Amino acid sequence: MSLMNKAQGTDGVVIQNKLKRREPLTDTAFLLTITISLFIAIYLLSMIFLGDKGFSKVQMFFNLFNENAALIVIACGLSIVMITGSIDISVGGSTALICTACIVCLNNYGFNFFTTLSLALAIGLAFGAFQGFLVAYLEMQPFIVTLAGMFLGRGLVALIEVNQVQVSNPGFEKLSGARIQIPFLGDVNKKGIFLQSKLEYGVIVAILIVCLMYWLLKKTKLGRSFYAVGGNSQSALMLGINVKRTRFSAHLLCGLLAGIGGFLYLFHTRSGSVQQATGLEMDAIAASIIGGTLLTGGVGNIFGTLFGVLTSGIVLLVVTAIGSQDPWWPQITRAGMLCFFIVLQSVICSRKRKKY
Repeated sequence: MSLMNKAQGTDGVVIQNKLKRREPLTDTAFLLTITISLFIAIYLLSMIFLGDKGFSKVQMFFNLFNENAALIVIACGLSIVMITGSIDISVGGSTALICTACIVCLNNYGFNFFTTLSLALAIGLAFGAFQGFLVAYLEMQPFIVTLAGMFLGRGLVALIEVNQVQVSNPGFEKLSGARIQIPFLGDVNKKGIFLQSKLEYGVIVAILIVCLMYWLLKKTKLGRSFYAVGGNSQSALMLGINVKRTRFSAHLLCGLLAGIGGFLYLFHTRSGSVQQATGLEMDAIAASIIGGTLLTGGVGNIFGTLFGVLTSGIVLLVVTAIGSQDPWWPQITRAGMLCFFIVLQSVICSRKRKKY
């Protein structure tokens, strides 16, 4: 009996040791870890070597969110579409349309905050529903469909207003200019006066959207369907997942987030034009890739997208602060970083192919 007890005890220790062993990181967790580590490293180095350029100030950190709140929301929509294996490059055109149409309605037709928000959401949903139908149910190439959507958005802007327009509605101007003061956080200016850090209201909306989309992807059946369709649509179909409806839902959700992001863009800039938000779709796609969303679909993390936006933003600030007179250097730097993550994704994909 004692020998049996010892054997059982030994087996129990072995089982406990096996349970204590750490499981290897998933592809999503691995890419997310690299993105967060890269952001922290760049930010710390900029504080050490460029502290005199303002990087040591607390407000600089909050400005990363203030300047990129709209991009965070739009990039979340791109991540969801890319997880399903699709793409949407119309978000820049729809953002320009949202800004211009909302400003014209604010200035000329007496729209208030809520009716303007409703218009922005309606435009975003219209783009998402129409493009999602063509991609999911008519099986058209998403790149071509959304490219046409981008041209459509900017063409409609030119029909509404050729010149740049500014918000002249006093109520909207006052509301968009309001800031949240962060208690106990701030910087001391040259006169020794403590200035509290300030955050735009759009940042709160962006953070809430990130948390909501994370919950949607991780805790709901629809979110799991996005991953399944992006990973292998045939296997997802065999599991009983409606692939077409899932792809349509992804584009519809991306359109909704583009509507919210477009409104936040208007809230921040208070202007609109045909050239408004030029390249925004590329910035959103780049942020998603840097955040760990695979171009092939099936892998992605919304918090990774958030840090992808922040990493791209801090790189832009660092390159600008170094003093380069060439405006293309920030874009070149971000392109190099994007290439690095694409190569990293290729290595991960090739490793998975060898495994299976």
